[in-house]
Amino acid sequence: MRLKVNVFTRQIATFSSPPQASVALETRPHARWPHPSPVFPGRATAAQSACGGPPPSAKPGGGGRSSCRPPETTGTAFVSESAQPAEPRPSDAIYYAIALAAGAVVGLIGSYFHLGTVAIASWITHLKPVFSGGSLILASSVTAAIMVVAAVWLVRTFCPEAAGSGVQEIEGAMEGLRTVRWKRILPVKFVGGLLALGSGLVAGREGPTIHMGASVAQAASDWFRLPVRDTRGLLAAGGAAGLAAAFNAPLAAILFVIEETRRQFPYGFRTYTAVILGSFASAVVCELITGTSPALEMFAPKLPLVWLPAFFGLGIVLGVVGVLFNKALIASLDTSLKIGRRWSPYLVPLVVGAAIGALLILRPEATGGGEVLVIALAQKNLPLAALAIVVVIRFVMTMFSYSTGVPGGIFAPILALATSIGLLYATVLQLALPLPEGAQAAFAIAAMGGLFSSTVRAPLVGMVLVAELTGAYTLLVPVILTCVTANIVAEALGGRPIYEVLLERTLRLAGLTPPPADAEDAVGGWDARERIASKD
Repeated sequence: MRLKVNVFTRQIATFSSPPQASVALETRPHARWPHPSPVFPGRATAAQSACGGPPPSAKPGGGGRSSCRPPETTGTAFVSESAQPAEPRPSDAIYYAIALAAGAVVGLIGSYFHLGTVAIASWITHLKPVFSGGSLILASSVTAAIMVVAAVWLVRTFCPEAAGSGVQEIEGAMEGLRTVRWKRILPVKFVGGLLALGSGLVAGREGPTIHMGASVAQAASDWFRLPVRDTRGLLAAGGAAGLAAAFNAPLAAILFVIEETRRQFPYGFRTYTAVILGSFASAVVCELITGTSPALEMFAPKLPLVWLPAFFGLGIVLGVVGVLFNKALIASLDTSLKIGRRWSPYLVPLVVGAAIGALLILRPEATGGGEVLVIALAQKNLPLAALAIVVVIRFVMTMFSYSTGVPGGIFAPILALATSIGLLYATVLQLALPLPEGAQAAFAIAAMGGLFSSTVRAPLVGMVLVAELTGAYTLLVPVILTCVTANIVAEALGGRPIYEVLLERTLRLAGLTPPPADAEDAVGGWDARERIASKD
């Protein structure tokens, strides 16, 4: 609720809000202070929140600096989120029960979404007995193109925000800048995702399941009329449940919320517990339906510590590749947008879909999310030239696939690309040094975490995700070194988290560019060094 009062003299205005609630109104000059978010009424920006109470840099007993100024003689008064009358909120037990139920529903949806994509992707096997040679390639191209165009049509017609991963949409909603319209997101993301992933595009199922998970959480919040803070906490719980369902990795899903949404998540015992419970419930349901084995189970022996410098070098390579990956992804989206505005928004999906259909016959390793490819590459002993071709093709097709605007994530493509890079690195290294048995698989596994760290910029999630996905817990030390090195290199090169960049792009295209962060606002998290250093 936003309450405005014209103030003509320097005074403190108060407003009595029944029942039994009285809140002080803060005065803000018209020109200096932006309004609260139109999506979540009462949400203040970082600068507004800082002036509504002690500055974030203030220490107990005083001594902190504040950039706030006294109210001026004219302005607009409003009630910030913290100053609003307390909204009715359920007890902790009920809130936790809602998180458990939402997580279980997300696990059910995510599991059958996974099974559905696998079933639909088998369409190519029905063409091979009927067609052969050039006619098979043509039939495959036409079929894949129709599926991709149909997915884009669903998104553009019914739910534009269902395009792409969906992680940035959740972060925007938790920040009060986007709205999760679950009634249209759930069906479009599910059906459109089945068409897109089933066509053979280089996209992952984790993006749609995370977005659908948050949509289930939003539905629960609407049904139980949860207050804003509880709603945002439940959105995070739903997103974590979606990731847990996609990869059967509940611990990484919990850490993803802590590390990736560090700027948006409303930290507290209640919301933090809800995230854990939601992820737990989703994992239980997922294991009941799809099994308990790791999604990308791989065996790799524990390597002697003398090989740690080699993983340090791998981290450097992946740090550079991660920055290039993010820049190329944004460039591909912008290029596709320009083509769509000039000719047709279906031109890029049509061409990419046709190319994917042909590659399904000619180069199947260049298609699909990459879960099967990861295991296959680790088991094969491909020559150097073949691995280099796989790296280039996977990189290019990931950009083309994501630029179509279909529902699809980038987690799985990143992992598949990283696997091929790790194997290529190990093959080059073997030309100079004899590697221990199983070392190629070890470098492939470490590369998954390293590329994830340099693109998503969540190194802790990368370490745990790789361990849960592959079951290779004996490689934790080299994986940690690779992830940290890749993250440091990406930071040194000016790389930014891909979902943060995608969110800014989404807001810019929607005309909702958020105000810059206040220099006094210490966000916290691994990247808070620059903000804290400015106060010393």
